[in-house]
Amino acid sequence: MIVYALLILYGIITIIPFLWGLATSFKPLDEIVSRASYFIPDHFTLDNYKYVLTREPLFLRWMFNSVFVAVAVTLLNLLFNSMAGYALARIEFFGNKFWFYLILVVLMIPGQVTLIPSYLIIKSFGWLNEYQGLIVPGMANATFIFMMRQFFLSFPRELEEAAEMDGLRRFGIFFRIVMPLAKPALAAQVIFIFMGSWNDFLKPLVILSDKSMFTLPIGLNSFKGQYISYWNYIMAASMVFTLPALLIYSFFNKYFIKGITFTGTK
Repeated sequence: MIVYALLILYGIITIIPFLWGLATSFKPLDEIVSRASYFIPDHFTLDNYKYVLTREPLFLRWMFNSVFVAVAVTLLNLLFNSMAGYALARIEFFGNKFWFYLILVVLMIPGQVTLIPSYLIIKSFGWLNEYQGLIVPGMANATFIFMMRQFFLSFPRELEEAAEMDGLRRFGIFFRIVMPLAKPALAAQVIFIFMGSWNDFLKPLVILSDKSMFTLPIGLNSFKGQYISYWNYIMAASMVFTLPALLIYSFFNKYFIKGITFTGTK
């Protein structure tokens, strides 16, 4: 009973900021800054959403940039992380253990440490203010290579051997047998990688300077000025910004727990 009470309390504490932001997105700016904030708006308005969707000329471009980058990063990670994890789990090749331990070492390095070297490499390629500057460095992830390796270690070899006897080669086995049965692990990847790319603020801030190339987290920051911050527009844009992540999580939720626990094969 105590555990449930604590979980309910934690859930309430977690959802209150979201509810406050949702309510604030329907308030005019003067109501937000002139007095103590209440959840229910005194003057309910949709003008904030109309502004960010129609009068802010770059908002839809920022939305497109975020969607394009997040989807591209997610799809590339699904492919390369799965292929690398499968190779480490199933294929005996020279340096197999070395690459596996190297991946473990990479997991121990904070991303902030590699930020400046990554910037210098991207600059040398001429990829500043380009989509590839955001997509290529993030198209593989050591965490999920390790996760996929652990998943494939528990994958039944008998299925692969049966497919091999039916004439499938390595790539055919991987794409036609292994990948369709790896949906739980792939779904967990989709949720974490998409949300990580979607919410990323630091890397786009360093790589992008052209306002038309901003992703939504950077674009939202432009509503904050030196002397005044338009919290009504920020909250309205934030609610729009939240929708794709909620849809992704809702769609893949049924596979989420299975993917985390590396189960799902029968």
